[in-house]
Amino acid sequence: MGIPSVTHSTGSGFTTQDSMEWYVYILLCDEKTFYVGLTSNLNERLHSHNSKYNIGTKKFSHIELVYSEKHPDRKSAEFREKQLKRWTHAKKKALIEGNIELLKQLSKS
Repeated sequence: MGIPSVTHSTGSGFTTQDSMEWYVYILLCDEKTFYVGLTSNLNERLHSHNSKYNIGTKKFSHIELVYSEKHPDRKSAEFREKQLKRWTHAKKKALIEGNIELLKQLSKS
């Protein structure tokens, strides 16, 4: 994405979460349901899902990371997460498979 990351100093030598890299990800749950989320720490978040700490995925017995995108800040990741959550199952599957032509066709309908 062409959105630059902006660092905001807190005055303590640390930067805010806006300057961190963020990830939008898609999980395949029980080999049939897609779950879309965002995080600044993908490994930690996956552990949370697999440990049944997340209410949105705790009912699933099998969870697999099938797609992720890196974003320069939380705002752009939130925008993309909302966009993907509105997509149909077929569009998400086409994205995951890298089938750009099918994704274009599905976007027209």
